[in-house]
Amino acid sequence: MDCSTCNYSLSTISSCSVKRFTFPSKLASRRISFQKRYEFFKPSTCPGLSLLDSLQHISNFDFKALSKCKIASWKIPCSYSCVVRCDHPQNADFPRYYSKKEKKPFPVPIVELRRAARERMKKSKGQPRRPVPPPKNGLLVKSMIPIAYNVFNARITLINNLKKLLNVVPVHACGFCNEIHVGPVGHPFKSCRGQNANFRKGLHEWTKATLEDIFLPVEAYHLYDRLGRRISHQERYSIPRIPAVVELCIQAGVDLPEYPAKRRRKPIIRISKSEFIDADESELPDPEPEVPLKPLLTEIPDSDVVAPSDKEDIAWLADQTIQAWEKMRQGAKRLMKMYPVRVCGYCPEVHIGGSGHRAQNCGAFKHQQRNGQHGWQRAVLDDLIPPRYVWHVPDVNGLPLQRELRNFYGQAPAIVEICIQAGAAIPDQYKSTMRMDVGIPLDIKEAEMVV
Repeated sequence: MDCSTCNYSLSTISSCSVKRFTFPSKLASRRISFQKRYEFFKPSTCPGLSLLDSLQHISNFDFKALSKCKIASWKIPCSYSCVVRCDHPQNADFPRYYSKKEKKPFPVPIVELRRAARERMKKSKGQPRRPVPPPKNGLLVKSMIPIAYNVFNARITLINNLKKLLNVVPVHACGFCNEIHVGPVGHPFKSCRGQNANFRKGLHEWTKATLEDIFLPVEAYHLYDRLGRRISHQERYSIPRIPAVVELCIQAGVDLPEYPAKRRRKPIIRISKSEFIDADESELPDPEPEVPLKPLLTEIPDSDVVAPSDKEDIAWLADQTIQAWEKMRQGAKRLMKMYPVRVCGYCPEVHIGGSGHRAQNCGAFKHQQRNGQHGWQRAVLDDLIPPRYVWHVPDVNGLPLQRELRNFYGQAPAIVEICIQAGAAIPDQYKSTMRMDVGIPLDIKEAEMVV
């Protein structure tokens, strides 16, 4: 954004997440009275009164001022360049709702992928072939093994804590669609897309929610050898299915006795792009039984769940739950950069591996044209760990949500909303979608006065 003056209000700049504006000098080639013009660009001698000083004291902003000027006796300064960065903007749009008849967008467009592949081919032309790094050569990435254990334990901690919080915080689920709501009563919005929604005029019929409604169980096939051949359609029932996050941790180095995995100690010998042979490991000594780096946690049975009764204990449990949620997501995001994860572009099927399976069990829109085959593409974090966004209740003990004031309410993931209502602190990265800085009118008349 190019500007010819620096008379910017502070509210205009604070509402921008990332803005770059410059002060060009269009009069650099003209002879003017330098004393009058220079007073306009001269920095303030009083600290805290200039625009640059005021921006530096704004929280969550990273401010940088660059000046490229050569002051002449008859020319004004060339330009001033200012960069204002805000990691957590005041308001952000809600996650887009994708229809079942719409294909998911690619994380990276195909055009950019092809352009990057051509650049790699040009750089590698005439160069000696480099050895394939792990995990493509069959070995584990040693630096990712502790992260895999942390993600596995964070997932178990999250499940155990949610079982306790569900006995304290009321959570409602619609009996006809997959929408849920956290609060004393269900919201009155007409957003139901389930069966017979037209007869109910889009209203929900609320029932008590379960753990699977909040923390979606995304499953994937367990692979004994992650570099082995692809799963065929005839093997779709013989291979066990486990949670996708657990399968990702197993391939990253977590050893579970009930789900064994092949661990190579020598890199594979690549014959072609799709063919390889394992190296001879007979000369190596027998592997010693490895001790787990960290003890693995186990889920608490539903019969042994004891909900806390003290408010301090509930708030502490909520803080631990939201920390486990962030720890699991951040660790899984790092694992996905090393170990590929695939998702179908038409249905929520997830596969942990370089190439998806061949099971023809896709029942999404126009699956007959694809003969039930999945359209595999690169997955993002929300495909592996989908956050269920719910409406944020500003005051649990106050008035319920009103249908006419829907545009003033924010949203947050269901797990985060449960922890906030239980007494946990609000994380900064969710304040933008929760619209914490938006004033909510008291009634409809006051909302109509909002410009």
